Amino acid sequence: MKKVFVNGYGTIGSRIAKFIKDDPDITITGIGKHSSNEKVQHVIDDGFSVFVPEKKIDSFKNYDISGTIESILDDCDLVIDASPEGKGLLNKKNMYEPKGVKAIFQGGETIFNDKAVADILFNSRVNYAEAFNKKYVMQGSCNVTGMGRILNPLREKYSDKLDSFSVTLVRRWADLEQTDKQIVDTIEMTEQPHHGDDVKAYFGKDVPLFVRAIKVPTRQMHLHIIDIRFKNNPPTLDEVNELFKNEYGIAILWTAKGTKDVRDFAESTKFSFKDTNMLHIHANMTQINRDTVQLMYSDDQTGIVIPENYMLLQAMLFQREYDDALNHTEKLFHMDEKKRLLEEYFAKKD
Repeated sequence: MKKVFVNGYGTIGSRIAKFIKDDPDITITGIGKHSSNEKVQHVIDDGFSVFVPEKKIDSFKNYDISGTIESILDDCDLVIDASPEGKGLLNKKNMYEPKGVKAIFQGGETIFNDKAVADILFNSRVNYAEAFNKKYVMQGSCNVTGMGRILNPLREKYSDKLDSFSVTLVRRWADLEQTDKQIVDTIEMTEQPHHGDDVKAYFGKDVPLFVRAIKVPTRQMHLHIIDIRFKNNPPTLDEVNELFKNEYGIAILWTAKGTKDVRDFAESTKFSFKDTNMLHIHANMTQINRDTVQLMYSDDQTGIVIPENYMLLQAMLFQREYDDALNHTEKLFHMDEKKRLLEEYFAKKD
């Protein structure tokens, strides 16, 4: 039995905790909370023990706190750091390194320069086994995770036939739960987005990948538009769909009009958190123009990294074989069933 501590209970932390608590090989020792507010009681009501920073413990006197974060780290095998962007590095230096405990960091951190939290950026479809016995690993962001899942099958299948990839990331403005975050009536351009460098961290810096990013006023997922350029003749539309047909965590949809259609279906079908936890290739939008295949897929920004965190946990704690890890993931997330339901509902019309 491995002991896991989840430091943070926001969009990522709450999802991770509620899924992995059902793993019989894992005990969640507790949840780290850093702010004294009504969300502390939410964690307790969800059945988890709450631990807080030692220097802040007096501010939590109105809640049934189980102890300090510093103390619980002495009794855990791994921390999933789900703290706000940029806080992971501080937590590593101030708590995880002094305690000698393993940690997973989220996509708001970096593996570059003096702010690096780890020397490996994880994508289960690309470099799963590289996380074996690592002490610190960063899970890629939702956009970076999505690109890895799409690009790696293409690289495996077509390798030297590929010329380059050009990706436009149409990013959502805020998550569904971020009701306090105002959505601004504009299309915001991102200078020098980190996503390309992050993907190259696991594919290699010489991969011919070009990434641009914009942010649009919606909460309903990301959308990626990828131009895949071939050196000679590209594959057919049927061959592209066949390539992704059996990919874990990728659904092929034909009739969704937009990302909200997908999210609404997830909600009506009672998917946990309204998440699909996967990518959705919008096959009706796939086009071929001379030497280029243009693919469009939506990325469940809040859900896609949750099974990825679990895959990473299995690599770091259990060193499970990849297929075995997928089987364990399926038992908790039921991705195959979600994929079947999505593909049936958004099936191609005769």
